[in-house]
Amino acid sequence: MIRCAAVLLLLLSQLAYAQECVVLLHGLGRSTWSMRQIENTLAKAGYLVVNQNYLSREKSIDELANVVGEGIANCQKSQPTAIHFVTHSLGGILVRVYFQNHPANLVERVVMLGPPNHGSEVVDRYKNSWWFKWLTGPTGQQLGTAPDSLPNQLKPIPLQIGIIAGNSSSDPWFTSLFNGANDGKVSVDSTKLPEMKDFIQVESGHTFMANSRNVIVQIQSFLTSGYFIKPNAQIASTANKGA
Repeated sequence: MIRCAAVLLLLLSQLAYAQECVVLLHGLGRSTWSMRQIENTLAKAGYLVVNQNYLSREKSIDELANVVGEGIANCQKSQPTAIHFVTHSLGGILVRVYFQNHPANLVERVVMLGPPNHGSEVVDRYKNSWWFKWLTGPTGQQLGTAPDSLPNQLKPIPLQIGIIAGNSSSDPWFTSLFNGANDGKVSVDSTKLPEMKDFIQVESGHTFMANSRNVIVQIQSFLTSGYFIKPNAQIASTANKGA
């Protein structure tokens, strides 16, 4: 009897999750493949998952932000009870830009991985270099730390925001550009927002943060409860060792 009750509870839990949809948005210069591990884990947990691709190097941030609406539209095809976002780096900025002028409606929570919410010192240093312009396109020019940069001009959005910041550099050649803890491309301080609901640091570099087992566990926790699991926040996954 106990076993049957446990199975029934599990099935009901999965049914509840299946009514919620999660849109995944990768970072600058990446693709849906970089979010595949998160996609598979959330799908196994019962969520409807839309791993949304976009050409991050070819348009301005204002233009790219339309992908947020596309992700919402793809979720709505399944008539979910709620929509959430999980974003890496630039993806978080696109969500913030989109909801400057659009209603949230069914959208409730967003988990941002390494978001340059106040820009990146890497952009400050290299934005005029030919190789940086080639690698990042027009978007890369908009992500500096100056007060008038696009990220620093955005207003709070009506969503529950959970932010995960990496404090272990996966890009050591950029480390000298930062004064404090960073993930190799974005400083820990830059990820934070006054309106965020919860925040944690993890031992992870920027590039492979979405592949961290600990990060994925934290994502699930926030999507479910609106909070991270603080005691485990500093555990480095084997996926990130040596990153």
